Amino acid sequence: MFIDALTKVATAQAFGAAGVSASSLDLTLLTPGRQIGTGEPLSAVVTVDVAATVAPPIMEVISATDAALTAGIISHIQRTPALAEAVAGAIFEIPLPMGAPTQRFLGVRITTAGGTITASAYFAPRKLVSIPPRAYAKGFTV
Repeated sequence: MFIDALTKVATAQAFGAAGVSASSLDLTLLTPGRQIGTGEPLSAVVTVDVAATVAPPIMEVISATDAALTAGIISHIQRTPALAEAVAGAIFEIPLPMGAPTQRFLGVRITTAGGTITASAYFAPRKLVSIPPRAYAKGFTV
């Protein structure tokens, strides 16, 4: 899986109560602006670096009117994995719904009801998102 550094919004960031990603994607740097709602579907990908400690994390794709993701926040979609699934090395895909985002800045918000989780997040075309490889037992005896 390839990760474009320009679409990464959080790198090994500790999230607690309603923490937003350290950076955001500015969707209007170009004229007439980036229209990501058409064409290839887009997903947010959250990878867990340090497991959640107390409660299941709520992972959301948000848009806002400012780069710090603090004003006019709209939550477009959320995913809440079980606490037992939010372990180091886990990868969660959060597909953006058609027509999202509706504001200039795009980012990720992760909320825990207690404790923290350390995660990284980026955006990628849905067809480029993959899961970690799995090792299977060999089917022969030596």
